[in-house]
Amino acid sequence: MAMANNTSTRSELIHLLKRYRKLTVTEMAGQLGITEMAVRRHLNTLERDRLIESTLVRQAMGRPLSVYQLSEAADEQFPRNYSGLTVEFMKDIQEIAGDKAVQELFVRRENRLNEKYKKRMENKSFEEKVSELATIQNEAGYMVEWEKTEDGQFELKEFNCPIAKVANEYQQACSCELSLFQKMLGTEKIERTQCLAKGGSYCKYLISEEKNA
Repeated sequence: MAMANNTSTRSELIHLLKRYRKLTVTEMAGQLGITEMAVRRHLNTLERDRLIESTLVRQAMGRPLSVYQLSEAADEQFPRNYSGLTVEFMKDIQEIAGDKAVQELFVRRENRLNEKYKKRMENKSFEEKVSELATIQNEAGYMVEWEKTEDGQFELKEFNCPIAKVANEYQQACSCELSLFQKMLGTEKIERTQCLAKGGSYCKYLISEEKNA
């Protein structure tokens, strides 16, 4: 029971800081109706978990005062609807400028990402490129696992899609990802055998190196 209460109080502190932005220990204790010592105990935990930040504010008289606010990591825990807004914009663009304009947007994104990452692919073996691709996708939140199969192919799985709502509406997102992988790895021999946007448990790619004749 104590653990549940502690979790509840920490949650209340986070929501207080979200609402009021910056608060002192005294202000938080007053809002929650608990002692300042109890507030400090919870703040220590939140600070350890990097969910809050503190700054010292000088006073006209007396010692500087600690003021607390949410860290960027904590702020991101609150609901966002970026993907929903993106889908709305995409539909507006489609309605105003047609399917060709939507396709051009995805192609531009593909080319931009290729330009961004191509230096990371330089001077690497094919297997090192696959590994680097997995690292790049993990950095973007795709939760990637990969392995080399017995027949010399590579199997790459993505367990999360950060642009899932867009991909569910526009299959161009998936086709451009496949095309991007082909450019980054320098091979046309990539097959997507499962797709999250089509009801799969994950996106699965089978990748082979193109051998020079």
